[in-house]
Amino acid sequence: MAAYFASLNFTNLLGRLPAGVAQGLIWGMMALGVYITFRLLDVADLSVDGTFSTGACVTVMLILKGWNPWAAMAAAAGAGLLAGMVTGLLHTKLGIPAILSGILTQYALYSVNLMILGMKANQAVSVDKYHLAVSGRNVNKAILVGGLVVIVMIIALYFFFGTELGSSVRATGCNQQMSKAQGININAMKVLGLALSNALVAFAGGMAAQYSGFADVNSGRGAIVIGLAAVIIGEVIGSAILGKRMNTAGRFVFVVVGGILYYMVYTIVLWLKIDSNLMKMFTAIIVAVFLAVPYLQGQRTSSFARAARLARSKKEGK
Repeated sequence: MAAYFASLNFTNLLGRLPAGVAQGLIWGMMALGVYITFRLLDVADLSVDGTFSTGACVTVMLILKGWNPWAAMAAAAGAGLLAGMVTGLLHTKLGIPAILSGILTQYALYSVNLMILGMKANQAVSVDKYHLAVSGRNVNKAILVGGLVVIVMIIALYFFFGTELGSSVRATGCNQQMSKAQGININAMKVLGLALSNALVAFAGGMAAQYSGFADVNSGRGAIVIGLAAVIIGEVIGSAILGKRMNTAGRFVFVVVGGILYYMVYTIVLWLKIDSNLMKMFTAIIVAVFLAVPYLQGQRTSSFARAARLARSKKEGK
């Protein structure tokens, strides 16, 4: 045990943390998309695993064809928007449950992504040959660019969900029956929310592909779990810090913070020389713990729980 701790280099950990922040910002963008469906729209959308890869594939292939990286990511967002619309239409027009609609879209996107990559499993894009928006070789620039993009996204989402259209999407997620009674086309709002969510996810996929230097047909595998981890971690920490004062903008900010914290933990786990193949298990444990925290807090503070504890204490006193 002593030899194990002696082998750990804290200087090496400090050198790795900026890369964790950079990746956390990129995945925080993806988590914003997950938040829209998971919290605002109250829909379990599993298509994001495929959409993230689609964004990566579209971005890399367009950059290889000479496109500007920002234009390529915009096109990737458009591809994600279309994928989200497909999920929404499967759910609203064909009556397929939302979770199954997402699975069908994700399943189909695997083949679509292969075709985008020219029937190859992956394609590389080198920062030495192409001008990329971000790159893992320049972590400081990646943090700066990622931070600016996140700020723009949060501001745009905050103002959008404050408009009548955005409020209609939120109302649909809160109470579909009441929204329908108020004249809101709930099916259209579901399609809009899913399209917007997947556009953000695909954009994040395009940025992640540039950071890593390649697009892979499986690069989005597990994205939904990482997104949920960021959302849950951000919500728990935001509630602990701001409590009832946390507004919509604050929730968006803490979702990104959750993504950063997740990747900081990931970096620490790798620094501790734990097998990276175990990260899926660690992620599942982290999500389960943070999901349980609000419930356990509610149980502790509920009047029924207090009454039960009081009754037990009186009985033990006798």
